[in-house]
Amino acid sequence: MEPIKVDFSGNGKKKSVKDVLIPPDKPALKIGISVAVMILTAVLGFYFMLPAINLGDYKFYGYIFLVLGSYVAASFVTSGAFKKPEFVPYVKRRSLIPAILAGVVLAVLVVGYLVSAPLFRAKAYSKILTLDETKDFKSAVTVIDSMSDFNNVALIDKDAAAALADKQLGGFAELGLESQFELLLEDSTQINFNGQPCRVYPLKYGDIFKWFTNSVVGDHEGIPGYVIVNLNTQKAELVKNTYDIKYSTAEHFSEYLVRYLRFRYPFDIFGEISFEIRDDGRPFWVVEVIEKTIGLLGGEDVKGIIVVDAETGEHNYYEKEAFASDNSEIQWIDQAFDADLLVQQYNYHGKYENGFINSFIGQAGVKQASVGYSFLAIDDDVYLYTGVTSVTSDNSILGFFLINQRTKDAYFYETAGATEAAAQLSAEGKVQNFGWKASFPILLNIDGQPTYYMALKDNSNVVKSYAMVNVEQYSVVAKPTNNDMNLRSCLENYIGDLAALSNPVKIHFDFDADAPGGNTDPGSDTPAIETKEGVIAEIRSAVLSGNTVVYLRLEGETDFYAVTATAENRVVLLNVGDAVAITAYSGSLNAESVTLKKAGEPEPEPEPTTQAEPSTEPAPEPTTNEE
Repeated sequence: MEPIKVDFSGNGKKKSVKDVLIPPDKPALKIGISVAVMILTAVLGFYFMLPAINLGDYKFYGYIFLVLGSYVAASFVTSGAFKKPEFVPYVKRRSLIPAILAGVVLAVLVVGYLVSAPLFRAKAYSKILTLDETKDFKSAVTVIDSMSDFNNVALIDKDAAAALADKQLGGFAELGLESQFELLLEDSTQINFNGQPCRVYPLKYGDIFKWFTNSVVGDHEGIPGYVIVNLNTQKAELVKNTYDIKYSTAEHFSEYLVRYLRFRYPFDIFGEISFEIRDDGRPFWVVEVIEKTIGLLGGEDVKGIIVVDAETGEHNYYEKEAFASDNSEIQWIDQAFDADLLVQQYNYHGKYENGFINSFIGQAGVKQASVGYSFLAIDDDVYLYTGVTSVTSDNSILGFFLINQRTKDAYFYETAGATEAAAQLSAEGKVQNFGWKASFPILLNIDGQPTYYMALKDNSNVVKSYAMVNVEQYSVVAKPTNNDMNLRSCLENYIGDLAALSNPVKIHFDFDADAPGGNTDPGSDTPAIETKEGVIAEIRSAVLSGNTVVYLRLEGETDFYAVTATAENRVVLLNVGDAVAITAYSGSLNAESVTLKKAGEPEPEPEPTTQAEPSTEPAPEPTTNEE
């Protein structure tokens, strides 16, 4: 029997359990294992998380916590402290250094966040984006005053373009690759390609098994093509067998684009990635390089771009000054600043221009971008467009801004009018019987008139028709007379409705023969007055803005002519079966006058164009609820 060991040190004082460090068996080995686990975690964590080694990257802090935490967790596991609590004090002592490092990193993160917060740096946030408010819309935005000018206008939106692009994937059948690919929608980009607005779509394998079968087991290296959609002609083309896209955001391992670049640019923070093609059709990836301009973590902006050849992986870095100039090497690039970042920067400008407190209390002069945006092609560059509203109301715009996505030149144009959402609802009201939905509007300059243009689409994103709404005179809502894709008819109705206002807006427009998707009959300027005769087949009415509007449909017609009772008081006395003569501007459904015809009455002479102007309220499609 071994003697009992009594420790008389400490002069009779009891030792706390916390003061007793009981090491596990083979402590050196277990420390080595914990260190090895930490190193392995660091390697694998960097490979998969791909953080920038940069204190401005939030992901970097998560990576550090993961690595330090892996050492602590491994120490608990190897020592058996989860099962034997007596080892816990020892493991805590061994974890002291990682814990201190984690505390320091956390302190840097918290302090960095606070010194970057809008609460203390509101003015700096408001100045990230500089706006030029001296430009005139009529001179800055390309004027459209003839049908041929529409040859450079994007007539469909990205959703309709994606529907067209998806139908092209069957073209891979001749390569034995049918049903293998999908569109990589999140990286598609609107560009100007050889002077035409287009959207380009990179592709990806449908799933990991298709990727493995073709890229690892098979003999296909990369994706053998991409899809380009002309947003004006609505023609989609599958470009195949010309370029093999080896590096992609949808690839794996070393060919995954972000991983490929991270090992070459370990300290740079990557932003959005866009897919573009050069004028010769060669595909490239354009990767934003981000800097934090306010404190340690705030004021995100683009300081440069990395341009990567999608086939060879060759890459070049360009500072912001290079792509903001006329550098011929990268002048073909259309998106160096992604749209969401630019909208965020404008919202900082509109929210914090008069200080942080004012953004919540009083809110004097506080503005924000309206919901949604679209793109305009101006002088071979692509501009982001969206309206600007007050934070206290979203029913009308205060103006709109345009920002060059390559140079970040930004312009604000002050004007009052309807929001894009209101314009969409108005356009959809014109075709409510079809259930079509309006795309987000594109802003056009129709002979000096800011005009919302929209494509009207069915539930499958197939474009069925067009609509136009005047930004300032937003009661003017026009569509083609026969609800088809006749752009000329839509314009004729739009111009006629503007001319029919009580304060007429005269548009000088050349209906020449070079228009996309339109009637080719020549014409010019404001449409003339025309007379339509027939027998009334249906009468409906509604009260709009306090005015009674009567809608008349003639036998054999599908459209209703609208006339206000204040402009033509005899209209309320008409009955189904009456023969009438309706005068209106060519292509317009807003009647100038309605004349009751008696039996044997001679043909009426057309009203002169100098007659009194009609109602100020062009009406939407009639409803069956008479008021």
